[in-house]
Amino acid sequence: MLARPAVLAAYSFAAGLHHSLLDRAMSDVRGAIIPYLPELTAIRRDLHAHPEIGFEEVRTSSIVADKLRSWGVDVSLGLGRTGLVGTIRGSRPGSRSIGLRADMDALPINEATGLPYASVNPGRMHACGHDGHTAMLLGAARYLASHRDFSGTVNLIFQPAEEGLGGAKGMIADGLFERFPCDSVYGMHNLPGMPVGKFGLREGALLASAGLFEVTFSGKGGHAGLSEHAKYDIAAVLAKYVLALRELAANEAEPGETAVIRVGELEGHGGASLNVMPAKTYVGGTMRCFSPQTRAVFTRRIGELAHILVAEAADASAKVELRWITTALINATAQTGVAARAAAAVAGAHVDTNTPRLSGGEDFAYMMEVRPGSFIFLGNGTEADGHGQDVHTPKYDFNDDIIPYGVEYWVKLVDHELSD
Repeated sequence: MLARPAVLAAYSFAAGLHHSLLDRAMSDVRGAIIPYLPELTAIRRDLHAHPEIGFEEVRTSSIVADKLRSWGVDVSLGLGRTGLVGTIRGSRPGSRSIGLRADMDALPINEATGLPYASVNPGRMHACGHDGHTAMLLGAARYLASHRDFSGTVNLIFQPAEEGLGGAKGMIADGLFERFPCDSVYGMHNLPGMPVGKFGLREGALLASAGLFEVTFSGKGGHAGLSEHAKYDIAAVLAKYVLALRELAANEAEPGETAVIRVGELEGHGGASLNVMPAKTYVGGTMRCFSPQTRAVFTRRIGELAHILVAEAADASAKVELRWITTALINATAQTGVAARAAAAVAGAHVDTNTPRLSGGEDFAYMMEVRPGSFIFLGNGTEADGHGQDVHTPKYDFNDDIIPYGVEYWVKLVDHELSD
């Protein structure tokens, strides 16, 4: 998932298996999960130590496939290059089928956690918790493979390249939903800053359309000390443009919508001399919004503004490149109701069905454009250690204490979707 601000914690639970498998009357699912939690934790930490970025998840997908096969799950490889699907059919008759998705890729970040299982691959890190997402879906696979008392089919979707490289689109293009029909699809992501044992979701838009823009202004340049050269000052054009982008996000988004345009990089090409006006300047950044109307406005106006401003300068031009990485993630009504009930079966009252929208982007949204579904957050913890660190940062770490919650959620979701 593309980075977003951490959510402030409302409360926290005690250490250990919080609010937990040990504190409450133990369900059959929890009782079955406990014996293989050490194996799932070991898998998660092994994946953490050997991170692979998008479309390079060869080792990861091999481990996932081997585990699934060992539990009697049918495995299909090569969807979206390094993605795979495990299929589990229920013992009771039924034609319905659902997809449960986990992402597998890491990020090009140097890890700074100092953990015993820290990354051994320089410049690669599981800084978003996809190692944990994979482990939790594997845990659900193991349980469901040995407890097939449901009607229909569960497709376990292990997706590559979620982090902006189009892994979901790649799996869809390779016939994901033709080969593995799904009446609905579900995703889950850990959330630092949310207490362990708590789930959060909402109907409708939950995560944003996320895109990138790059604009290069070119001009004549000139001597910065000569007033007659002021008309060639494309540094001034750049400054006006950055301010105009802020106004665009604030004033031209749909009413009530939180929309963001942020500059991530500025560059001037004036050489080593500070009294030379540059002949070229560059600005790049990100844009986030939730509605298709605002997305269309950003797509049109980011370029328009650049060309309007350069028209005021002499001998200047603007080159605009803009691309959307994800579409807005929209939770469908029916599936969000199912997800909320499944989460409540795990966490009781600790399910927030009106969790705030986040400006992060999620590749799973493309699967949800093809099939109705719902996406849920699972609290990763509020501690000041890696569990509370925001994703996409060098000190983040997935919290192994949440593995049983994730596994049980997936199982309860199957119970709710594929019961008679």
